[in-house]
Amino acid sequence: MTDSWDTIADWYAERLRSGSAMHDFGRDILLDHLPAFLAGQRVLDLGCGEGIIARAVAARGASVLGIDPSSRMIEHARDTEKSQPNGTVFSVDDGCTLATVATSSFEWVTAGLSLNNVPDLDAALSAVHRVLVPGGSLVLTVPHPCFEAPHATWTETEEGTVRRVVGDYLTEGFWRSGNPDGARRAGNQHRKLSTYLTALVGHGFSIEAVDEPTPDARVVAAQPHRVGLPPFMVLHTRRG
Repeated sequence: MTDSWDTIADWYAERLRSGSAMHDFGRDILLDHLPAFLAGQRVLDLGCGEGIIARAVAARGASVLGIDPSSRMIEHARDTEKSQPNGTVFSVDDGCTLATVATSSFEWVTAGLSLNNVPDLDAALSAVHRVLVPGGSLVLTVPHPCFEAPHATWTETEEGTVRRVVGDYLTEGFWRSGNPDGARRAGNQHRKLSTYLTALVGHGFSIEAVDEPTPDARVVAAQPHRVGLPPFMVLHTRRG
């Protein structure tokens, strides 16, 4: 059976519940680009998965709607909301259309490791632009395109250091990891860094910040070979 986000949802949710240094790091670097206090602000979390970012944003006082196309992921998010309620609402929706979301209804959109999964980036950014109020912000993270290109591997040098080997950076499109313990076995859309930036500007977003955060101590302890490379890229943009 070919894996999908629905088929790996139980594994993924349990992985995050039991503690994932990489996912915690991904959440925290996105939160660094949001205000510490969000009372009175409406936030749409696009591709919310089991709710790791949506819950953290709600803890800052925001009114949060998390959407994801995977019904099983939304079930996990709702189950956590029932046991640890903070007012976050979760709904099944397609990030390429946001059909259930009203126009100009959010001050913020967060997209943590999700826009790299949508098949149509232009459609997703058009939908995000529609649901944001004028001047509203989109903050997103994606696996760093330069180092998480399809089929990138690790190799050990003669000196005993570990280095990233990257090929096919220029080949954009859908690919599936062969790692049975990796989330990208469910599929991932590889896009060049320039593709993300050009698409954002083309859809009326101004670039407020670009960040390539250094792996923190949690990530280095779990994956020492990543000490010299940023696993993610953060983009903070604003709707014109």
